[in-house]
Amino acid sequence: MTGLSNPFPNHRTPAMLHYLTIPVTAFDQNCSLVWCDETLSAAVIDPGGDLTRILASVKRLGVKLEQIWLTHAHIDHAGGTGELAEMLNLPIVGPHPCDQFWIDGLAQQSRQFGFPPAQPFTPTRWLHDGDTVTVGKETLNVRHCPGHTPGHVVFHAPQIERAFVGDVLFAGSIGRTDFPQGDHDQLIASITGRLWPMGDETVFIPGHGPESTFGRERKSNPYVRGT
Repeated sequence: MTGLSNPFPNHRTPAMLHYLTIPVTAFDQNCSLVWCDETLSAAVIDPGGDLTRILASVKRLGVKLEQIWLTHAHIDHAGGTGELAEMLNLPIVGPHPCDQFWIDGLAQQSRQFGFPPAQPFTPTRWLHDGDTVTVGKETLNVRHCPGHTPGHVVFHAPQIERAFVGDVLFAGSIGRTDFPQGDHDQLIASITGRLWPMGDETVFIPGHGPESTFGRERKSNPYVRGT
């Protein structure tokens, strides 16, 4: 398994919540395993594909995969969800219900982008702004951050100053808004109103590419600099 090379190599931290990011699919989508080191309970964020690679990491870490969390329902983030949920009888948590139409269109997305056929699924639990998710004894906060897709959510772990932001924000860029129901102004509002309050020191794990901090992006990202 090849992990990301980034300037914030704190996949294991003094806190009880840990994570490992695994690039999957031809789009190098950052699937992340998060787990509680006291209980070894784990969740996988955005299993877009390459399930054998994900499960090999689960086995190597010695954790018990118990949940699937989705930031949004684009094929590179959600393509492997239905198969993995059925394989291991896992609940699917998220995204926000406004992404239902993207879930309904996963088969079409898979054909359009040359992905393996995506198995249909229905989330066990939809997420809304202000919800929380729990893995073992660790809790993460949920923020609804529409713009890239209308139902996009992010997962914030303040106890380790980390946020799993999907395709809302990247190092040096932001999410595309030219897909159906994308909205540039809404995306900027999500970033400034819901990500920035998490703090400049918070490291975010984007859906693609290297990690960065919110403070760094506020200073240097041309799309949101100075906001």
